[in-house]
Amino acid sequence: MSRVEDLWERLVRAALRRERIGTDALGRPAAATGIAGYVPSSLTNSRDIDAILRAADEIQDEDPNISRILCEHGYSLAQNLDPNSEGRGVLQFKTGLMSVIKQKLAKREGGGIDRSQDITRLQEFYKKYREKNNVDRLRQEEIELRESGVFSGNLGELERKTLKRKRVFATLKVLGNVLEQLTKEIPEDLKKVIESDAAMTEDLIAYNIIPLGTPATTSNAILSFSEVQAAISALQYFRGLPKLPEDFAIPGARSADMFDFLQFVFGFQKDNVSNQREHTILLLSNEQSRLGIPDESEPILHEAAVQRIFAKSLDNYIKWCEYLCIQPIWSNLEALSKDKRILYVSLYFLIWGEAANIRFLPECLCYIFHHMAREMDEVLRQPIAQPASSCSSEDGACVSFLDQVVAPLYDVVSATNLEELQEATNNNNGRAPHSAWRNYDDFNEYFCWPWRKNLSFFQKPKSKAKNSIKSAGGESRVGKTSFVEHRTFLHLYHSFHRLWIFLFMAFQGLTIIAFNKQRFDTKTLRQLLSLGPTYVLMKFFESVLDVIMMYGAYSTTRRLAIARILLRFVWFCGASVFITFLYVKAMKDQSDVLFRLFEIVIAVYAGLQFFLSFLMRIPFCHQLTNQCDRWSLIRFVNWMRQERYYVGRGMYEKTSDFVKYTFFWLVVLSAKFAFGYFLLIKPLVEPTQIIIEEKNIQYSWHDFVSQHNHNALTVASLWAPVIAIYLVDLQVFYTVASAIWGFLLGARDRLGEIRSLESVHKQFEQFPGAFMKTLHIPLTNRSSQQSGGQVLEINKRVDAARFASFWNEIVENLREEDYITSLEKELLQMPKNSRNLPFVQWPLFLLASKVILAKDIALESRDSQEVWERISRDEYMKYAVEECIYTLRLVLMEILENEGRMWVERIYDDIKQSIAKQSIQVDFQLNKLPLVISRVTALLGVLKNVETPELEKGAVKAVQDLYDVMRLDFLSLNMREHYETWNLLSTARIEGRLFANLKWPKDPEMKAQVKRLYSLLTIKDSAANIPKNLEARRRLEFFTNSIFMEMPPAKPVREMLSFSVFTPYYSETVLYSMSELLKKNEDGISILFYLQKIFPDEWKNFLARIGHDEGTADSELFDSANDILELRFWASYRGQTLARTVRGMMYYRKALMLQSYLERRLRGGWLIIAFFYCVQLFCVLCVLTIYGMPDMEAELPSNDTADTEGFELSPEARAQADLKFTYVVTCQIYGKQKEEQKPEAADIAMLMQRNEALRIAFIDVVEISKDGRTQTEFYSKLVKADINGKDKFAAFSSGILVAFTGLLFIVIIVSSLASFMSNQETSFVTMGQRVLANPLKGLFNESLFVGFNSTLRQGNITHHEYIQLTVLTVYIFLYGKTYLALSGVGETIQVRADILDNTALSAALNTQFLFQIGVFTAVPMILGFILEQGFLRYQATGRGFVVRHIKFAENYRLYSRSHFVKGMEVVLLLIVFLAYGYNDGALSYILLSLSSWFMALSWLFAPYLFNAAGFEWQKTFEGRILETILSLRFFIFQYGIVYKLNIQKDDTSLTVYGLSWVVLAVLILLFKVFTFSQKISVNFQLLLRFIQSISFLMAIAGIVVAIVLTDLSVPDIFACILAFVPTGWGILCIASAWKPVIKKLGLWKSIRSIARLYDAGMGMLIFIPIAFFSWFPFVSTFQTRLMFNQAFSRGLEISLILAGNNDNTGT
Repeated sequence: MSRVEDLWERLVRAALRRERIGTDALGRPAAATGIAGYVPSSLTNSRDIDAILRAADEIQDEDPNISRILCEHGYSLAQNLDPNSEGRGVLQFKTGLMSVIKQKLAKREGGGIDRSQDITRLQEFYKKYREKNNVDRLRQEEIELRESGVFSGNLGELERKTLKRKRVFATLKVLGNVLEQLTKEIPEDLKKVIESDAAMTEDLIAYNIIPLGTPATTSNAILSFSEVQAAISALQYFRGLPKLPEDFAIPGARSADMFDFLQFVFGFQKDNVSNQREHTILLLSNEQSRLGIPDESEPILHEAAVQRIFAKSLDNYIKWCEYLCIQPIWSNLEALSKDKRILYVSLYFLIWGEAANIRFLPECLCYIFHHMAREMDEVLRQPIAQPASSCSSEDGACVSFLDQVVAPLYDVVSATNLEELQEATNNNNGRAPHSAWRNYDDFNEYFCWPWRKNLSFFQKPKSKAKNSIKSAGGESRVGKTSFVEHRTFLHLYHSFHRLWIFLFMAFQGLTIIAFNKQRFDTKTLRQLLSLGPTYVLMKFFESVLDVIMMYGAYSTTRRLAIARILLRFVWFCGASVFITFLYVKAMKDQSDVLFRLFEIVIAVYAGLQFFLSFLMRIPFCHQLTNQCDRWSLIRFVNWMRQERYYVGRGMYEKTSDFVKYTFFWLVVLSAKFAFGYFLLIKPLVEPTQIIIEEKNIQYSWHDFVSQHNHNALTVASLWAPVIAIYLVDLQVFYTVASAIWGFLLGARDRLGEIRSLESVHKQFEQFPGAFMKTLHIPLTNRSSQQSGGQVLEINKRVDAARFASFWNEIVENLREEDYITSLEKELLQMPKNSRNLPFVQWPLFLLASKVILAKDIALESRDSQEVWERISRDEYMKYAVEECIYTLRLVLMEILENEGRMWVERIYDDIKQSIAKQSIQVDFQLNKLPLVISRVTALLGVLKNVETPELEKGAVKAVQDLYDVMRLDFLSLNMREHYETWNLLSTARIEGRLFANLKWPKDPEMKAQVKRLYSLLTIKDSAANIPKNLEARRRLEFFTNSIFMEMPPAKPVREMLSFSVFTPYYSETVLYSMSELLKKNEDGISILFYLQKIFPDEWKNFLARIGHDEGTADSELFDSANDILELRFWASYRGQTLARTVRGMMYYRKALMLQSYLERRLRGGWLIIAFFYCVQLFCVLCVLTIYGMPDMEAELPSNDTADTEGFELSPEARAQADLKFTYVVTCQIYGKQKEEQKPEAADIAMLMQRNEALRIAFIDVVEISKDGRTQTEFYSKLVKADINGKDKFAAFSSGILVAFTGLLFIVIIVSSLASFMSNQETSFVTMGQRVLANPLKGLFNESLFVGFNSTLRQGNITHHEYIQLTVLTVYIFLYGKTYLALSGVGETIQVRADILDNTALSAALNTQFLFQIGVFTAVPMILGFILEQGFLRYQATGRGFVVRHIKFAENYRLYSRSHFVKGMEVVLLLIVFLAYGYNDGALSYILLSLSSWFMALSWLFAPYLFNAAGFEWQKTFEGRILETILSLRFFIFQYGIVYKLNIQKDDTSLTVYGLSWVVLAVLILLFKVFTFSQKISVNFQLLLRFIQSISFLMAIAGIVVAIVLTDLSVPDIFACILAFVPTGWGILCIASAWKPVIKKLGLWKSIRSIARLYDAGMGMLIFIPIAFFSWFPFVSTFQTRLMFNQAFSRGLEISLILAGNNDNTGT
């Protein structure tokens, strides 16, 4: 054997060995890494290969010859599947497998391999393997252990036996299959044994939830549920179905059913049929269980369950038929039988399951179902089933729904012909125009119209050219059907046209009323009639946008839709011209006749519009019009209002929801309009009139507009910010109203009942009752009609017993996740309350140190009444004392016998009498109480340990000491009353008989009581801060808060609505690898180091959990594979990895299992519980009490004590949870990751192994060889882990996906349903979520901001447009103030106002103070947007840690254009306003500009303070022309400032402005001289230096001369800089927009040099403050405190992280 082969052989064998022992090359836990785990995808059609190789590896050490036989058989199967090794990875796989076979496994004696005896060896090995593993007893032992009821005490043993049985039977199954494939001559006795063993492997057969293909003897508990049995029986073959041909194969484990019939008729795939069979059974069984029907001996599926599933499943089909006015496949729905309904539902599910991407065309599925169901009805009329012609090939040899129906449709959608371009390619990854390619919505539209044979659906795209309507050859290119989205800012108006029309008309009306001084005379009313022309003009603009937005769909959309758009355009065009002309004519002529005519037209038009609009918004009327849609008039009216679409119909709410919605917005709009009128519009009326009438206003510059146009720009500068505020302040009032309404909703629902850990402590006593009321199913034995303290106490004990199970499970999980220590776990856990104590035992964290405090009170108090009064003031102190007294008696009575018990009873009787006589201070020496407690503590300290002879002697000695202290020191009462008893005890003590024999507490519950009592007596520190971990506190507070919420009564798990959860995953982090955890950044910080410092307490808890000391070095953990695995999980659970998400979702299943387990125990003991309560109530009337507590020693029945040990292994609980909850992670490329042996695949496999309910769905790409060509097939797979932790296919089919039941949730971390999020934790956003859920009934995500017209038709609007509106308001305000400052108008008007003492005019100039209200509400939104879009980019299910510092240069490159330029522009505007504006003192300037300064500084320095990301204007304002227009604003600075220079005096001619450009040109020329390229100037460097020197001296001389000989001043020089800097930037922006033109002119290098100068200057302006403040340590401390405030509250040393880990290795 060559060296290469030898190395390969060793590598393969090592891989297989690691596979077997579960470790990688470093000894760390690893998932499948050997050949068996990576069979090529092209060979996966034979599932036997993988199983055979795994079995070979399993028995390798036991019998190498058998392992060799199995490997050879696996090789032969692979060879048969792909003889030429053409599939991807097949050749490598065969080579590796052959290398394993060639090893000297059968050459130990040096002889050759005799393959003639292989079959005999295999048969003999089968028998020996069975005998060795005692197969006949394996299943029986497991069943006996489960039925014994004691397995909960030894869960590991049960799990071990279960895994062993599964592994053994899996191996036997492989051996039996290989034997049957190798030979047909198997002895009859062995054949029977093989068949018998095969019947025992039902849980090894691949299935998802219900093992339908298994024998009837299966032990899977889900098949024992009556609802499942009823659903399975309902699918059986019924009388109306034709007979199946005899050659149609049906598994022997079950009989034929409806799905077999549908499979034969339509040729559905086998796996699709299996999947949908299970899907249908799950739906029917869950619906049956929700009906609450009692179990019957012969379960029958109820008609109501079938009807509900039928209505839900075919609801869209029924509506589709109604929309198209066609008759459904049934003539009378009421006459449909139950079997026929199930048959139709099954057919629809099979179509859906195998439809591939066509399932994204819902109405196409309706069309397919409609015709296939009709064809099925024809088949049903025949006695023998026949294949459907629609699914049969031309020669009739093949029946395949996938090939004959789905494939042609898929080819149209994907255009997969190699000669044509794919439709998806035309998309250009989302960058192509929306009109250039068809999406699913466009295809789906064809099936929302009456079907015609000449539809253009089957025309495929020929060109990727934008907006191409005709392709080469003159063929029509199929384009959009009815809607096209054009990415333009016009969407801002088009999508919200109703809102804009409403706001503008309201503003116009309020302005008219304000200018008429609130007089409603004829003049005012006539002016208000101008709202009519305004409305029709805006509607005309909307119709124009409709025409524009439809460009790209005219060639393919329906003529009726085009006619509607054109008709609306013509109508509003004519209406706007006619109404506007009529109004203008009437106003001009002041003709009463024309006004009356205008009023009539407006009244009729407005009345009709208002009536129809209002009518359409009343849910009842809306529903009525849909029902009357077949009437031509109603259809025409609806059609004119809105295009007739199938999608989006019926989107109306209930009347009550509509009323609440309307009332909410009436309140918000009333507040908005009141604010707008009284504080925005009305104060500007009089100043506006004054400014318009002002004459001879002296402008500082050469004015082009306002001087002879009533000061138009001045008026505009005053009104523009007001209008902007008016448009955006709706958000302010909505925020205020939603906060108030959200607060009221939260108060009503009792959200925030538990707001702190202190509240948890104080109200813990209420938790059990609240839990039973809200989250637990009602108990019939807890009657609310019963009264009295004793009955309430009994209910309290029952509640505590039930609540303890759930509370302790939460605490247990907190410890498993390392949020609490083991001591905190002990303190937090609540006893089961199952012993004979007549009160509730509360957790120790509530009672800690209470006994010590009570002892001090007893020593300080003077009489017994005072003692008890002071103790009773603290309820938990009272409970602690009572529990100590009763528990001590219980322990002593348990361990003592005869005279010992007599002594205990005598002591407690004396205590009772003393309390009754209130003479406890006289009868007992309370000053000796500490001595008594010390003796009791000593006794308990011995008893809590494991029994040994030495400890037994110590216990006797401790009891004797306690007796002596009690007898001689503590008791002072008269013993003569019970002389005989005391005399007997004294004699026994003297003779040594009194405590000679002790019964050591061995019962687990009694031992727990001993430990608990010991803790009560010894814990001296308060547990008020338990738990210490913030996350643990948050979870406990969240849980306890939830039990006080108002919610519907809880139902049993069996009657719950089933739900499925999907988490999309692509290639994000699953688990952190050790290399990722240990990799250091440039500062020496690794993720592991970061996590250790961020979560120091959790790290200590983790070390304790895995058995290491607190000071254990990281390197010590690397020696153990298990420790490494636990470390990876610990780190991954603290990062946003897939593992964290999976663990969170699995808690749902765990909770369902626990609840189901307890409910089943509860249902089994109603009679016992009822009898118990009768006894309890009788005892209440008969027995005495101590401290107000009943002296009852009756135990709670076991069904009420809620023992939950072993609930996770309960077959019924697991089955019930699987029936109600499904969790799937959709790992799209998991198959590719497995094939490439990516670590993500191994980590996902490990997650499946740890979470048995986890399913992984993925698309597997398989290359097969067919007709000499390699073809690619796609399979939808659903896998779960098998007993080896490997993939076990629960579903496997071509072009199908598995269906899931009930509610469907998509978990993407960020967004969710508002009704769900509204119940989340306390935050400001929560209030908004509550309002969105009630009364707005909306979604809180991007969809909220998108018009319904755009949303329903695949449109999209980016969030930037709405943020842009707020930023635009800031710019309007600042540029308005700049205009007033530079033009001189502001100063002139303010001076005249002061002279005339016109307060209204003075107030007008400062009206923008109200602008602060708008900005202060906008800034948080802007900052929130900035921070949310920072480095915390959304990464699907995985978010990593950023453990590096971003350098200044990198930040500057990222945010120069997006942040810094905008920030510097705002700063320049504010400086200009400060320098040239007329400000009434510094306070006035500060009040007017403070928020703008705050925003500017945030833009400049937020990237350095918070690593925030950008805000791009170019994403909204695109195009060279628009960019050029926007850049012109920078020239305003120069135009205004040059007229403010001292040198120009009072000259306002354009000459001054022209000379400023000359100066700018000279400066640019000087800049070019000094920055002339050194590479070009090599040959005349001396001349260049001479020219630069002369230029510099001339420039300096010119400036000096100008200062001396003219009025130029030094401030003028700085003013010029302030003027020229924005001008230069404007030139740069325009040059960038017209870059190709600038390059042709040869000016691009000069532009680039100027741009670099700007970058350097702006960078210095930003860097200098940062560098300056960096010199001061307190600034860095302040920033650190600001960013890590929560971490500081946890005592975290941030400096260790920020300083790096270079000097802290190993610390």
